[in-house]
Amino acid sequence: MTGRMKRPVAALALLLLAAAPAAAQTPGFYAATVGAPGSGARAELFMPQGTPTAAVIVLHGCDGVGPHYRGWARQLAQWGYAALVIDSFRPRGFTEVCNRGELVPPEVQARDAFDAAAYLRGALHVTKIGVIGFSHGGWAVLKAVLAGVVNHPGESAFAAAVAFYPGCDPPTAPLETDTLILIGEADDWTPVARCRRWIELARPDGHALQIKTYPGALHAFDAPAMPHVYAGHRVGHDPAAAADATAETQAFFAARLGR
Repeated sequence: MTGRMKRPVAALALLLLAAAPAAAQTPGFYAATVGAPGSGARAELFMPQGTPTAAVIVLHGCDGVGPHYRGWARQLAQWGYAALVIDSFRPRGFTEVCNRGELVPPEVQARDAFDAAAYLRGALHVTKIGVIGFSHGGWAVLKAVLAGVVNHPGESAFAAAVAFYPGCDPPTAPLETDTLILIGEADDWTPVARCRRWIELARPDGHALQIKTYPGALHAFDAPAMPHVYAGHRVGHDPAAAADATAETQAFFAARLGR
């Protein structure tokens, strides 16, 4: 990915630090440490070739930032988006919260996404911003798409949201973002029945709301690791589900953020 960039990421990071608006300094998001892909910074920026006209914020799962989420950021950059991976755990003293998700509640991770969006609007001058999250990050996405649950009055909603195998608490407010849920039917960590119920209870308020389920697919079906037990749950790769979910994500974002 780094070889595809038109300018060095390190130089770009310095430029962004100099240009960071006051909104970027809101508590919970650490724009002062935006760094290059794989830098270990609290936020890592992946840039496409050329000047991006849209961006996507990447919210990690309960295991924290790792190769899987960076891989998704590289994919998003290849599709033409600036992708910002946020570390919502280490700045708060955690490396992982698996089976202890309330240590960093989904609303907190969702708030990081809104603060990051403000940063990107000021630093990159993009107006269309999407959000994608996985497991704990998908749980956060489903908070971020609800009007007034996390965002401040007058704060811009996301243009599109994709939640991979999210935790699906009952929605408490109308949608304000077009939303896609992708989940395996054999998921024993975030059961598909809860997400179907979420869809039934949701108030779309004119926004697109879609769910696609994959027979036999486990939690983390898009991750490269083959099926195994992690934190007491069966997780792992399903080639067909991963390929289809990638295509669904690309099409969903393209229709709302442009190509």
